[in-house]
Amino acid sequence: MKKHIILFSMLSLSFLFSCEQQKDAKEDSAEQTVNPQNATDLKTNINLSNYADNQGSTKVVYINSLDELYALFKAHRYTREDWALGHKQVPRIVFTKVNEQWQHSSSSMPVNVKKEVFFRLMAPLVLMANEDIMQLRQSVIDNTLADEQLRQLMVQYRVIKQEANAAITEQHKSALLARLDIIPPSLALAQAAEESGWATSRFTLEGNAFFGQWDYSGQGMVPKSQRKELGNYGIARFDTPLDSVKGYALNINRGHAYEKLRALRAKLREQEQPITGLELAQTLDKYSERGQAYIDSISSMIRYNKLMFIDEAWLSDGQTIIIKSGNE
Repeated sequence: MKKHIILFSMLSLSFLFSCEQQKDAKEDSAEQTVNPQNATDLKTNINLSNYADNQGSTKVVYINSLDELYALFKAHRYTREDWALGHKQVPRIVFTKVNEQWQHSSSSMPVNVKKEVFFRLMAPLVLMANEDIMQLRQSVIDNTLADEQLRQLMVQYRVIKQEANAAITEQHKSALLARLDIIPPSLALAQAAEESGWATSRFTLEGNAFFGQWDYSGQGMVPKSQRKELGNYGIARFDTPLDSVKGYALNINRGHAYEKLRALRAKLREQEQPITGLELAQTLDKYSERGQAYIDSISSMIRYNKLMFIDEAWLSDGQTIIIKSGNE
């Protein structure tokens, strides 16, 4: 499955994404846009070892400026010029936290720079999450999973209940495959930007929450204006941004509110048509309490920022590069 990332020139500004501890960040208005059905009760267990590629190869790179970040992109042919030449490969670049400096600096920098930094650093995470999904999907198709592994996967994706002891049928497998599928990168990036306020929300800074998923476990981050009539909810915390992307994909792939999205996606796959963010965005009336206005906002963001091209690029097979700031 191939996807694309918008590529751009970099300006000489201080490096903004890092692994540093966050504090004293401002509240973001995105907390009020999420529908209570968009809740999460299961997080993936991600740590630095999970960032490794299939060969277990990782490399830590210390970056202190956007010029240095651009040099890294250039070294991996991750530039606008390379894209124009047909090189649509995205390197496995990851970051593990958003630096609070980003919240302060992004408000005064050119809007196009803020967007470009956000999309470029988030895109590899989306592609990595989709890679994991496709590997699981292929295992189901090839029947290489043990019966118990397959059963637990069906429980995780809510095809069957935990206590179910009945035999697994082909209908169960078909239902699982309808849920175990990719999220178009263009859609994920647009929603991440919308829900996180371009990675400036308090929830993103404190808990790597890029998608505003609600958490009723009591462990979530409590909004300042929590609506008591909706229960004791919070915004789900994640250990890393990659965790957040994977949690979002799991939520879309198994949540009752997103049945229309999965049905449309399955239809497109059956017809061997591209699975695009613009098409699937039309099914997100239950993601936010804003309903159609939310759909219009996401669709507009995809079009205006030309994110539809991201759905055509692919992930590099090279080593995973973990970005850190020089003072870590």
